[in-house]
Amino acid sequence: MLWAALRFPSTDATPPADDALQGPASWALQYSPRVALLEEAVVVELEASVRLFGGKRRLRDRIVQEAAELGCNSLAWAPNSLAALMLARAGVDSGFRRPLPDILDALSMQVLSATAPHLTTLAQLGCRKLGDIRRLPRGGISRRFDKALLTALDRAYGLQAEAHQWFVLPETFRTRLELPSRVETAPAMLFGARRLLVQLCGWLAARHAGTTAFRLRWAHDAMASRSAGEGGDITVRTAKPMRDVEHLCRLLAENLARVELLAPVGDLALEALDVVPLEEASASLLPDDQAQGESLALALERIAARLGPECVLRPVLVDDHRLEWAQHWQPAPAPMPRKRVKPTSTPQPTFVLPEPLRLAMRGDRPLYQGPLLLLTGPHRVEGGWWHRVGPPGAQETQQQVRDYWVALSEHAGVLWVFETRLAGDASAWYLHGSFA
Repeated sequence: MLWAALRFPSTDATPPADDALQGPASWALQYSPRVALLEEAVVVELEASVRLFGGKRRLRDRIVQEAAELGCNSLAWAPNSLAALMLARAGVDSGFRRPLPDILDALSMQVLSATAPHLTTLAQLGCRKLGDIRRLPRGGISRRFDKALLTALDRAYGLQAEAHQWFVLPETFRTRLELPSRVETAPAMLFGARRLLVQLCGWLAARHAGTTAFRLRWAHDAMASRSAGEGGDITVRTAKPMRDVEHLCRLLAENLARVELLAPVGDLALEALDVVPLEEASASLLPDDQAQGESLALALERIAARLGPECVLRPVLVDDHRLEWAQHWQPAPAPMPRKRVKPTSTPQPTFVLPEPLRLAMRGDRPLYQGPLLLLTGPHRVEGGWWHRVGPPGAQETQQQVRDYWVALSEHAGVLWVFETRLAGDASAWYLHGSFA
């Protein structure tokens, strides 16, 4: 199992109220539905999400980067949640570099909360580290101390299963942040507001949604004059549903640039006003959205301008029944044809050979790794008399008259073959493609 534990600066001494961790827990739900609040930390079980996010290294790097923006001051990874929390308290980032018992044995016994009521007695017994406690007789620990200590040790070392009450994603998003220092200008509030926006975007990602409006509120310092009021707020709206942190930060910065504060600000609060489902409408295999601030079309135009139009090509479908000419490549900056390609009701191969391969014959049956069994057909394709290629004066017509069949090969699978039917020529069989 892969667990992560995240601790924050305001949680160094005593466990905070649950609402202080609502924002980070909501953010963590974009990575896994198994998120829980464990004492003063947010713990996340990530084993099932590793493949979805491109492997452990990519997932770890992404969480580390975003957790830093949230203000996380210690983050640790371990095979179970309690061990991850203990490592985070000790400042050890990983519980996978050595066997977990060896790592935990070297930690101070204060990293385990269950030892807090017994620190004096354990110290008198000569215990300083968790390994010292483990070397004590289990029967003696059970009789002299409460059951919680032995249970916590077993859970931390993976000898007993853990049980969690999973965090439930709230229906609405509201969170607040106490600024580390008082802010006197509105643009300076963006540093703290970004931390709240990261939490908002994580909450939106967990809901598969975007926002078209959010409100940032600020509260004046308690020492501010009464004439300044309690604070202020600003509402930011987007043209379409959005959950990109950088885009929302840019919009907020533009709005804050026109705000004049009446008194220093000490607290910020962020609220999502309009939340709508975010659906991807693109059918492209390429990332044609503006996640990086530039569409795919603009990027291709810029690359083609640098390298030359002939170096950047894109496939274009053509309304042609001849398989070789149903698609061609054209320079990317060139306008796409507006002709609509009519769908075909006949089977089309998944893979097409660059050139049809002529097949050997056994009597009247074509061979390809053995005799072929014709399943469906024939499907007549005829045309191309108008299509000529080659230099002027030596152009060749691309006229084709073919009967296509779906054939089955015992060793090669389902194939796409055709028989030529040009007048005056002997018929021949060719392999043109295969089905996945």
